[in-house]
Amino acid sequence: MSNKDYTVRQLLEMEACTNCRFCADVCPAVSASKEGKLSAPYRMKGLKQILKGRTGLFRRLLGRKGLSEEEWKAYSDTVFRCTLCGNCQEVCPVGIHLKDLWLSLRNDLLHSRFYPEKINMIRDNLGESHNVFAEDNEERADWVEDVKDSPEHGFIKERAEVVYFTGCVASYFPLAQKIPVALAEILDRSNVDFTLLGEEEWCCGFPMLGAGLRDMFLPFAEHNLQAVREKGAKKAVFACPSCYQMWREHYPRGIEIAHASEVLMDLVKQNRVPLKPLDITVTYHDPCDLGRGARVFDAPRDVIRSIPGIKFVELPRNRENCQCCGGGGNLEMMDARLSSEIAKMKIDEILSTGAQAVVTSCQQCVRTMTTYTKRNKIPLEVMDITQLVRKALKK
Repeated sequence: MSNKDYTVRQLLEMEACTNCRFCADVCPAVSASKEGKLSAPYRMKGLKQILKGRTGLFRRLLGRKGLSEEEWKAYSDTVFRCTLCGNCQEVCPVGIHLKDLWLSLRNDLLHSRFYPEKINMIRDNLGESHNVFAEDNEERADWVEDVKDSPEHGFIKERAEVVYFTGCVASYFPLAQKIPVALAEILDRSNVDFTLLGEEEWCCGFPMLGAGLRDMFLPFAEHNLQAVREKGAKKAVFACPSCYQMWREHYPRGIEIAHASEVLMDLVKQNRVPLKPLDITVTYHDPCDLGRGARVFDAPRDVIRSIPGIKFVELPRNRENCQCCGGGGNLEMMDARLSSEIAKMKIDEILSTGAQAVVTSCQQCVRTMTTYTKRNKIPLEVMDITQLVRKALKK
């Protein structure tokens, strides 16, 4: 065990923490659980203790001892019960890159062998199947069968101008598969020359970083980048904000990338998407990785407003202050109950607007919020921006 999992910048930033607790006030895990141990200040205090306990000088001068096995396990539990929503980083008055720090901390805990057992399942699934769910990777594009009038090639071409990178959740979960179906139909209707990677698409790497499996990431990134290049594509499109953010922040540059909401807005502006009126009141939920992560706020709202007849209302907390839905950071795997409690707070806020539907731009947000509304029989429609546009498409 050592401190090599942290950058010099991170080690310096830790000392800048003033313990102001602004981060704790906006943490969805703390608000839902009422547990102070899930807060960033608690996590930061424990991290400093760990780092100093490993340093020989501190051990000699202060008589510090390393954490006991029970303390390690208890601390690790608090670290992984986090959605990695980044709201703590958003409000930090001294600008500490807290989300990056939490990812490094998870990597450290993995190397220190104190991590949830389910991390082994994630690692094995990715290593064996190249997706986080241990599904047959040859079935990544099976959702195309649900596309109306899908072509014989199933949108898997040898060459194309655009690659649509689907992502693991949208490829395999029936509820989330409605999103790639909708986007494929819109792109096809708009005469966009696009292709899927099919079985050549591997996990983008986000579940690895969230699980502390950073050492696994590079081969996946290299494979995906090469698969896109072999299609001769100039651009890659992502409906999944986490895939999009991974390519923005962790993949080598060399190809243009865009989120689906940005592509939809461009198509609407070019009059390539004929839209009919929809008589519905909607609100919009900013996905954490797309909003706070990639700063994409306007494109999805512009798409919504471009549909005739729609009434749009904002959430009390929106844009960079939007509250997480509870589906990020692998939390659902680690603590399904806490994930559901966070989802409840989100749905309650949505219902307060009087909206008939909530629109988002993330398959995981759709899955998390839909699961909660169905289980609790709440009459609220949950849909992705792609599904909304498909709903408004003129025949």
